[in-house]
Amino acid sequence: MTEVSLSDVSTLTFEKALAELEAIVGKLERGDVPLEESIAMYSRGEVLRTHCETLLKQAEMRIEKIALGADGSPKGVVPLDPQ
Repeated sequence: MTEVSLSDVSTLTFEKALAELEAIVGKLERGDVPLEESIAMYSRGEVLRTHCETLLKQAEMRIEKIALGADGSPKGVVPLDPQ
């Protein structure tokens, strides 16, 4: 079994990483994947999840930065999810 690292997914966009993660979850939920392959898929899924979380955190920081006024003073923090 090969190790999957973050560098393997570092070039994926959020959308592509999320789509691959969703595909992995779907296959694992069906339960028709052999054990060794399931473990490898789960490992890749964890790396993809970490990558997606990192990209979301970066987007959140950019949104907060945008919430600064023209003079650099804070206008307030814009929440990522206003609900």
